[in-house]
Amino acid sequence: MENSQKALVLLRKIIRSADVQNKEISRRTGLTLSQFLLMQTLREEGQMTTGELAKSLALTQATVTSILDRLEKKALIARERGEVDKRKVWISLTDAGLELMKGAPTTQQEVFVRDFEDMQPWEQSMMVAGLERAVYLLNAEHLDASPVLDIGQLDRPPRTDAGK
Repeated sequence: MENSQKALVLLRKIIRSADVQNKEISRRTGLTLSQFLLMQTLREEGQMTTGELAKSLALTQATVTSILDRLEKKALIARERGEVDKRKVWISLTDAGLELMKGAPTTQQEVFVRDFEDMQPWEQSMMVAGLERAVYLLNAEHLDASPVLDIGQLDRPPRTDAGK
């Protein structure tokens, strides 16, 4: 097999791996990966504002607001006006949200970050350089992306058509 074909197979494995995990998280929690990661952040950090969540997740405030709207409809998060500064809206998990996050699966992001940080600095640099080159070869430098192993829109609702 040519090296170009090997590289394409490896890229496809990464894409498929992300898709498989997204479906597993959705199956187990009823959430998209971005919803799950937002709730995970709230569980770990506690009450936060929309801006703080957006910064923490490397997403726009508009995207986070859309995700929060969906989670609020499911009664998994609560929005509360600040006592001192009424302009601030604090986001927190509800009891139902906390219950859902108990025993939550480990995400690929967590595993990747942990293992990547255990690598030697030169190995990290080599990997980043290779991925940067792959992005260039795919003419994808202009695409906006957050550090979330997900495909498609980050604020999309979970699929209910069971793979149709």
